[in-house]
Amino acid sequence: MSNDNKNKAAESAAPASNFLRNIIDADLAGGKYQREGLPSVITRFPPEPNGYLHIGHAKSICLNFGLARDYEGRCHLRFDDTNPEKEDQEYVDTIIDSVQWLGFDWNRADGNHLYYASDYFDTFYAIAEYLIQAGHAYVDSQSAEDMAANRGDFSRPGVNSPYRDRPANESLDLFRRMKAGEFQGGEHIVRAKIDMASPNMNMRDPAIYRIRHAHHHRTGDKWCIYPMYDFAHPLEDAIEKITHSICTLEFQDHRPFYDWVIQRATEGGFFQQPVPQQYEFARLNLTYVVTSKRKLRQLVEQNIVSGWDDPRMPTIVGFRRRGYTPEAIQLFCERIGVSKADGWIDYSTIEGALRDDLDPKAPRATAVLRPLKLIIDNFPENEQIACSAPVHPHHPERGVREFTIGKELWIEAEDFMEEPVKGYFRLFPGNKVRLRYGYVVECTGFDKDANGNITAVHCEYFPDSKSGTPGSANYKVKGNLHWVNAADAVQAEVRLYDRLFTDATPDAGGKDFMTLLNPNSLEVIQAYVEPGMAKVEPDTRLQFERHGYFVTDRKDSVAGKPVFNRITTLKDSFGK
Repeated sequence: MSNDNKNKAAESAAPASNFLRNIIDADLAGGKYQREGLPSVITRFPPEPNGYLHIGHAKSICLNFGLARDYEGRCHLRFDDTNPEKEDQEYVDTIIDSVQWLGFDWNRADGNHLYYASDYFDTFYAIAEYLIQAGHAYVDSQSAEDMAANRGDFSRPGVNSPYRDRPANESLDLFRRMKAGEFQGGEHIVRAKIDMASPNMNMRDPAIYRIRHAHHHRTGDKWCIYPMYDFAHPLEDAIEKITHSICTLEFQDHRPFYDWVIQRATEGGFFQQPVPQQYEFARLNLTYVVTSKRKLRQLVEQNIVSGWDDPRMPTIVGFRRRGYTPEAIQLFCERIGVSKADGWIDYSTIEGALRDDLDPKAPRATAVLRPLKLIIDNFPENEQIACSAPVHPHHPERGVREFTIGKELWIEAEDFMEEPVKGYFRLFPGNKVRLRYGYVVECTGFDKDANGNITAVHCEYFPDSKSGTPGSANYKVKGNLHWVNAADAVQAEVRLYDRLFTDATPDAGGKDFMTLLNPNSLEVIQAYVEPGMAKVEPDTRLQFERHGYFVTDRKDSVAGKPVFNRITTLKDSFGK
């Protein structure tokens, strides 16, 4: 490779600059996070274990782990498990599996950086006690309705709680009794004392602790009070010495409280400078999908889809079962970049990344999805002649695949027309075509049933026209048909998946996303595939020539009875 080409390759491999990289570069240049024994860049991916990860989370995973990798830092996987009523070990397990499948790990030479908010419950409690003692928090005993009414709105300032000036020792006693389980949920709540007239609603004495008599999947019944997410999250970052706390734009208005919590705790001696700083980026808005956990759960619970890993779901487990590769998702996230401006990314972008990843990798095979019988009348009875085709047309070193041709074949039904339209070069009476990797044949007739449906096509072959033999050059035809031998073809279930919604923005602008479901998002057909497909392993991705990229279903495929999911077509055809 020339030096110019080496430079171009290095340039194309270099990560694209963005505002977050500019911030990190400036911090490194200024030595902001030079701390003995710690990397200068520590990020985190902090999912709540209350559902399955979706493609929006994939962007955050790639961003946080990618920045840590590129700056020789580290990224923590941390579960924000502060709401036991909605959390479950099932979600923890699938999140761990999804992040690892995407190609990222939290194990480093300096330790295993897998953490849980519940690891820090004692510290959270101690900080809350300190805030009460220092006059920065109080126990509020208003009803939830009164609290909501007194909070005000964007045009009206809030009203101080009648309990706001409750003596610190009284609030502290109530807080300890809350911890001891003396009260029911909703009787009391701990609030930060900030400013009920703040134009930022998040600063109007936000709640930091509430009563929840709920079993926690890790701490059991030890606690009956739990910290609020906005209170726990900055403390988790500070405890773990995160440098750059990167989240999506909806948390931008929460940043002042993030800073307030860390500042108060630092004043109390819990942390030292430098402390984490929060930065926000635009979340991923992908057309033709919804990423609301509530709406995804609705699709599952109402049996619109077969489960969280249904290949039409935008969950990471759904993309995985659909046949997407980790490399394709990483490439997609790299291509869409990082910005602070909200926008929509067309679904064709992620399909394009997938095709670019699969094209050089995927072995080729033949499948007939809408089978029609082709009978070669002059072919020897009971004879099967060996044929072969490359495993990959651009990689001859990967070898060939073997199959046979016989008297009866399966071809695509659309490859025959009784009365051809202009420009149709496939089979019709009197026309010659080449059977790909086989012989040239000439159509001689066809059969119909009592309803007028074509049931079989007849032809004759030319024995000296076999592909790869000297005689094949004597035959010039325009049509080239895919086929499989009826004698040894494998019957397979093929699931043709498409986008789940017909509207590009199904949950925007107050739309009812359930009325915008695509009735053609799944078609299940019985097809025939070449014999080598009988033993293909689950999760094997390949290209069925002409039809697109497919994967053997990781749950339903068994030896001899393969099930293929269409990952994507060879070209973007959704708009058509």
